Amino acid sequence: MNARTSDREPIDCEEALERLAAYLDQELDRTGRDEMERHLERCRSCFSRAEFERRLKERIQRGLVLDEVPREFEERIRTLLGRRASES
Repeated sequence: MNARTSDREPIDCEEALERLAAYLDQELDRTGRDEMERHLERCRSCFSRAEFERRLKERIQRGLVLDEVPREFEERIRTLLGRRASES
């Protein structure tokens, strides 16, 4: 990527969601990180999604194991997965 960050078009929600895992795993280069952060600063929907996935990832990494998953959490995951499947 030779273009300066300020010369690039802002990324849209679709591109932000495609990059989200790489962003959370800190696998993006400086330009990609900057683009994601600018998008998340202005897009509440993507910011909320990123925060949810970041928190979920933290819990998984800590090895948090729940004997019983709260119903609300399970329903939220099913809803998000359903939306994701319908977007594909």
